[in-house]
Amino acid sequence: MVIHLAAIALGMLLDRIIGDPPNWPHPVRFIGKLISGLTKKWNHPPHACRNGFAMVAVAVVLVFAIVYAIVTAAYAVHWSIGLIVEALLIASGLAQKSLADAGLLVHRPLLAGDLPEARNKLSWIVGRDTEHLSESEIVRGTVETVSENTGDGVTAPLFWAFLLGAPGLWLYKTVNTCDSMVGYKNERFERFGFASARFDDVLNFIPSRMTGLLILLLTKNSTSRPFKERLYIWLRDARKHPSPNSGWLEAATAVQLGVQLGGVNSYGGTTSERARMGEPLHALEARHIKESVRHLNIAALGFFILLVIGGICIELA
Repeated sequence: MVIHLAAIALGMLLDRIIGDPPNWPHPVRFIGKLISGLTKKWNHPPHACRNGFAMVAVAVVLVFAIVYAIVTAAYAVHWSIGLIVEALLIASGLAQKSLADAGLLVHRPLLAGDLPEARNKLSWIVGRDTEHLSESEIVRGTVETVSENTGDGVTAPLFWAFLLGAPGLWLYKTVNTCDSMVGYKNERFERFGFASARFDDVLNFIPSRMTGLLILLLTKNSTSRPFKERLYIWLRDARKHPSPNSGWLEAATAVQLGVQLGGVNSYGGTTSERARMGEPLHALEARHIKESVRHLNIAALGFFILLVIGGICIELA
């Protein structure tokens, strides 16, 4: 367990320092190619739903087996080699630095008053239309993205790395990638992507709620409301989100910042009403992007400390 936690700590440190260099090969690209190939082969009626389950199973088993073999072989050579290899695999599955950098890329042009550039940078990280967004809507889109992906990109991978090591992290990343590629409720993927979306919901269930609570407990409260009242608003609003997990993160961020998230989004010219979370005690401003990045970093550290405490309890038991 000590070596296991050391690999997670080293992986987090490497991610914070190096992040995801754009020219380096990334495992998600290979997973994406696998999913794309299976989708082209199997996403056809009348068995699209059944084939969707098969696609997730094949992708997960294959990726888990490869990572497990690599880690096992490395530890067989020497524990220190195993620790380094596992840490590298964990680091490559985390997105703390890249997520923070993405948020700050929008923040900088906003501070300079360059709305067209801020809209352009936001379009890199969201699926909604950004061409005509106001400053407050640009901030909302960025804050929502940073908050939601704190779970998908950092704490959920850490949770599964703690339970199953680097193979567990990449099991999670495979399911999450399946969901991001085919987990849509449209004509093409509604049946085929059903399994991907449901498995992703299950794997994120515990980490999302833990992370939301950590944001509520550990980050700066920008309102004068007592904790009990903020906890009530968090529990009330988190369930409004169409995702069973993302709302627990976004609602916590909204409550702590004293802002309201959600509202009207546009996707390809089609408007979509998103449930509102939090209350608009403060107008959304550029500073809230930096504060959401601070939430990301604090939640990641707090989550790791919880893992350490859990590891110590396991060792003592």
